[in-house]
Amino acid sequence: MSKHVIVIGAGFAGLSAATSLAQQGYQVTVLEKNEGPGGRARVFRAAGYTFDMGPSWYWMPDVFEQYFARFGKSVADYYDLVRLDPSYQVIFKGPEAVDIPARMTELRALFERFEPGSAVQLDEFLRQAAYKYEAGINKFVHMPGRSLLEFADPRLLVDAVRLDLLQSMHKHVRKFFKDPRLLELVEFPILFLGATSENTPALYSLMNYADLALGTWYPMGGMHKIVEGMAQLAQERGVRLEYNTPITQIVVEKGRATGVQTTKGFRAADVVVAGADYHHAEQQLLAPEWRTYDENYWQKRTMAPSSLLFYLGVNKRLPKLRHHNLFFDEDFSLHAHEIYEEPQWPSRPLFYACAPSQTDPSVAPEGCENLFLLVPVAPDLDDPEETRERYYHLLMDRLESHCGTSIRDAVVYKRSYAHQEFGQDYNSYKGNAYGLANTLRQTAILKPSLKSKKVSNLYFTGQLTVPGPGVPPSLISGQVVAREVQKEN
Repeated sequence: MSKHVIVIGAGFAGLSAATSLAQQGYQVTVLEKNEGPGGRARVFRAAGYTFDMGPSWYWMPDVFEQYFARFGKSVADYYDLVRLDPSYQVIFKGPEAVDIPARMTELRALFERFEPGSAVQLDEFLRQAAYKYEAGINKFVHMPGRSLLEFADPRLLVDAVRLDLLQSMHKHVRKFFKDPRLLELVEFPILFLGATSENTPALYSLMNYADLALGTWYPMGGMHKIVEGMAQLAQERGVRLEYNTPITQIVVEKGRATGVQTTKGFRAADVVVAGADYHHAEQQLLAPEWRTYDENYWQKRTMAPSSLLFYLGVNKRLPKLRHHNLFFDEDFSLHAHEIYEEPQWPSRPLFYACAPSQTDPSVAPEGCENLFLLVPVAPDLDDPEETRERYYHLLMDRLESHCGTSIRDAVVYKRSYAHQEFGQDYNSYKGNAYGLANTLRQTAILKPSLKSKKVSNLYFTGQLTVPGPGVPPSLISGQVVAREVQKEN
């Protein structure tokens, strides 16, 4: 009889791990505390609007295609993917609104307009970023990060040098570009990684390759269509999905997990994979003697940001908006400093506005706009209602100015979401939204281990372990942990 694996959490990493293990012949049950799958990528519907609750950027389409191909499927079997053009809009200081084109010829022309000679520089910048993407996404992120011996292959050491792990992103991009608008454009993807560009390895220019070369995409119906596809695929492979089933304890006897205690009773297992928040799973679900890390260890970790979110239903269409809109009309470096260096609510916040109804009429009533506003903020902050309201009006002032029309009086549905909800819904450590920061000291073997050092059949997956935060890395994390389970069980 095949071994039974319990996976805690039905987020991207949990579903990926569960489906991969089922393909390997295990009996797999996923236990999820919330009412449906997706984790931070859940969906809710209100007043005729469909709101993706978390991730809204679809980058690295090859990672998703490779995932479904592992099971003999294609992305197209589960959702309709379209490429956005323009990829997104950036509102710089001035304000100056600029569309970022999907076509490389047009993108080169845009760079050249901002800074003569920068088109050729962009070619070289993306050539190096393409190498980092190929080596990083197809080699390094698939390593379990449990031993330095994983990097003993001389070819990997050569790769590691060329990946610019010891050079900062700040220094790297300034070798190519001088115009402040171009610098903000190439540095913005790392705003969510958990450190300033001065403290982020230049390796992460691979994000620019994903952005500018591979493009920005959208699954019609919303990002939750990915989750629905993954959940359907899991069930097709025999995975049992159970919702509204919070875990209260990982039960350990003589150094082995025997199962989990839920609010509905005990569930036996031969292997347990925790896809829930790592800190919660270890510090709250395990007895002290079975924890690999203590609370002091976690206090010293550098967390990626949290977010203040607003989900808005607007009863009219909004001119001048694109699907994705980045408001960089305030000081970029100051905002990053107030997230990472002196954590506080930002004094002059940057923000992101997503209007999926610009692309997809199914997410809002006819003639209306679906709006998702996001301010990246430091984790572990108090977020009372008055603070949320103050930021709501700061954002709306700038959004109305850009659109040239009133918006607040057209809002027929409004919901805010921040640290408190991240903690309540996902047991998120310090209310973070994006997991553990991708700093050099928290990379690969320096991340919390995907395998418990004290419980022989307990594993961890998701954005607080390897390879790191983001949807594609979480997808890969589930596959990596599944391989480790198979090797050892």
